[in-house]
Amino acid sequence: MKTPVQVQAVIAVLGRQHPDADTELRFTNAFELLAATILSAQSTDAGVNQVTPVLFAAYPTPEALAAAPTEDVERIVHATGFFRQKTKSLQGMARALVARHAGAVPRTMEALVRLPGVGRKTANVVLGHALGVPGLPVDRHVLRVANRLGIAASDDPARVEQQLSGALPPGLWTRASDTLIFHGRRVCKPAPDCERCAANALCDHRRAADRPCVARTPPAPARRTSAGAAARKRAPAAKTPR
Repeated sequence: MKTPVQVQAVIAVLGRQHPDADTELRFTNAFELLAATILSAQSTDAGVNQVTPVLFAAYPTPEALAAAPTEDVERIVHATGFFRQKTKSLQGMARALVARHAGAVPRTMEALVRLPGVGRKTANVVLGHALGVPGLPVDRHVLRVANRLGIAASDDPARVEQQLSGALPPGLWTRASDTLIFHGRRVCKPAPDCERCAANALCDHRRAADRPCVARTPPAPARRTSAGAAARKRAPAAKTPR
């Protein structure tokens, strides 16, 4: 895995390739971003952005969403997939905000992940983009790209978050995550387009792909012997009479 200096160099190169990197979810406050991020699981940001204006027009506050008829929320969010579970998470989150935080979105990881439907990735999105608190979300794009580049070495999102946040200053965490997400969506897809990658000279995956194959000398074929020769080899030598 790369050193912190090398990790920062990779992020800087990719940052120049994706200067517009940012969350693509639309929101006006932390509550809206929290709800939108919950809806984004197994869905696209574009699909979520088509649903949230209707949801927030009908239920603009945690109090309103908490008291909403469940079937109405399910109907609104249906297009994002897994609508029953997402509705359960949305309303559970809203009720917890009302009961525990007077309707306000908390500003700490510890409090956020105690809300229904909120994991570290969702909490980091809200912290970094809506609350001004350093957060480094690790989604499938960050996981794939960071491991390919060699700036992380784990298939565990929490471990990759720890590795990247340990190598980057907190002020870069959210921007670095956005940059890796954009790179994963545009260039370093499951089938990577290495020729378009600004960091390909620094990439472990690319270096491994370019490494010439080492010619291996095949083993010498086993010598074949006739059955008679094999038998003579096994038989004891005859004694010469004196």
